[in-house]
Amino acid sequence: MTNTEELNIAILRSGLTKREIAKRLGISEQSLLLKITNKNEFKASEIGKMCEILKLNDNSIFFAKESESDSLIAPLV
Repeated sequence: MTNTEELNIAILRSGLTKREIAKRLGISEQSLLLKITNKNEFKASEIGKMCEILKLNDNSIFFAKESESDSLIAPLV
C-alpha cells in the first residue's frame, strides 16, 4: 500500500507535475492518480523509476503497512 500523503509531499518537493511524472513513467496521468490513491498498485519497475524521478533514498513510501486513518479505528471487543 502506498503512503499517499508522503508520496504527494515528495511530488510537491520535486517541483514536477503529476502529468510530467506520468509521462516519464510512460503511463497516463489517470493511471498515476489511481496508483497514488491505492486504487491500483505500482509495478516494481515503476517504483524504481519513481524513486529516481523524485530522488527518494528508499522506497518505503510504496510499502506502507496501513493508512493512518485505519490505525485510529478501535477494534471491536
